[in-house]
Amino acid sequence: MNLETSWEKMPSSLTLIFMVIFLLESLAAMSQNGFIVVVLGREWVRCRTLPSGDMIVSCLAASRFCLHGMALLSNFMSLFNFCSQVSYLGALWEFINSLTFWLTAWLAAFYCVKISSFSHPIFFWLKWRLSRSVPRLLLGSLIISVVTGISSVSGNIILMQMIASLRSHGNHTLADRIRTFSWHFFLPQDVLAMSIPFLLFLVSTLLLMFSLRRHLRQMRAHRPGPHDPSTQAHTMALKSLTFFLVFYISYFLSLIITVMKITTLQDQWHWAWEVVTYAGICLHASILVLSSPKLRKALKMRLWKAPEKRWFIASININNQYQQTSP
Repeated sequence: MNLETSWEKMPSSLTLIFMVIFLLESLAAMSQNGFIVVVLGREWVRCRTLPSGDMIVSCLAASRFCLHGMALLSNFMSLFNFCSQVSYLGALWEFINSLTFWLTAWLAAFYCVKISSFSHPIFFWLKWRLSRSVPRLLLGSLIISVVTGISSVSGNIILMQMIASLRSHGNHTLADRIRTFSWHFFLPQDVLAMSIPFLLFLVSTLLLMFSLRRHLRQMRAHRPGPHDPSTQAHTMALKSLTFFLVFYISYFLSLIITVMKITTLQDQWHWAWEVVTYAGICLHASILVLSSPKLRKALKMRLWKAPEKRWFIASININNQYQQTSP
């Protein structure tokens, strides 16, 4: 009977496929974001300073590294029914997710202000002001995320204790009413906490895409050749922005659906949902590495040194074996 029960609890083949995809996706995202943190962190330590854009990218990569780690750990711990640990990890995930939303919004706003070709006086003022304000924006995002996480976690703890106390005294009707009221009370706060940075990201990205599109048309009018390097660069920028915009919107909508509990997923579709949810921010790390000359150069050097290092180690081993066998 125990063997039959354990066999029934075993995940299906489709669930295992999605679990493996989610595992590989998370490991790939963590390795890419870890690479960004290491490269930019070394430069930050060596030069004691870092450009504003790279500062946002390094903090964003660190937060996404932790976000994927928390998602990976909480999903597999919930699979083995470690409920108490999952609740604490969920609180930490909520803080990191809020921080990731704000850092992504500031990165989009920074690129919009620095790259867009709008001639409005507000953009000229923002170009002068934004670079100096990046450390304060990062600190403000950290404070907002901490306050959001603490308020959400403390509210949930107080709510659970109140409901447990009422049900222990047999008052199940009042406990259900309090749960319904709290759901309608805390839900707008969670949605608002994610919507404000997402709207900032959405407006900044759309403005930047509009500016690049207009600049690309002007370049094609003066330089009809489609193989012009500047034209290709702007085309690639538009494609990457469009790609990330679609995936980040899907990530935001999936989180809203999860928070509002619009639909209930079965176990196998839960892992498929996780794969789709984290696909966009996973692939955006690849876009950040390939679009940055500094990171792309570091990646080429790392890939170039790896075969040389293996060849050097192999040659040392061959020499040692030759010396041992020689009379």
